[in-house]
Amino acid sequence: MACLTASTRSVAVRSSAQRVRLGVQAPVPRPAFVQAKRSVAVKAQDTDTSVEVDKIVKDLQDKWDRVENKTSVVLYGAGAVVLLWFSNTLVGALNGIPLVPKLMELVGLGYTSWFIYRYLLFKSSREELVRDVDELKKKITGEL
Repeated sequence: MACLTASTRSVAVRSSAQRVRLGVQAPVPRPAFVQAKRSVAVKAQDTDTSVEVDKIVKDLQDKWDRVENKTSVVLYGAGAVVLLWFSNTLVGALNGIPLVPKLMELVGLGYTSWFIYRYLLFKSSREELVRDVDELKKKITGEL
């Protein structure tokens, strides 16, 4: 099977010669596409991004020393952690009930749409929102 006879070779030659005469060209081997490679050199800058841990710790200690009622601050912090844990548990339980997650998404989408319409769409309402936020900041920091 591996050897070709003269008649087989002539048929192969004749068939390629006939292709040329009939206008059918044999497939021409095409060169492989040469892709241009871009190289980008990235160079890091020498910027000092080190965090001064001692300064941060000292600032926190100074702020903690200025607090008068330390027990209430600790209780509020612990209460916030417990409230966060409880809300996570509640949302996880509600997420397991069928159709409730989609309902919660729908409520969130509705509230977001209302907030955008009420506070962000018009310039006067944006200014009102900025005033309200500034007033809330002053109440929290005790400037009022």
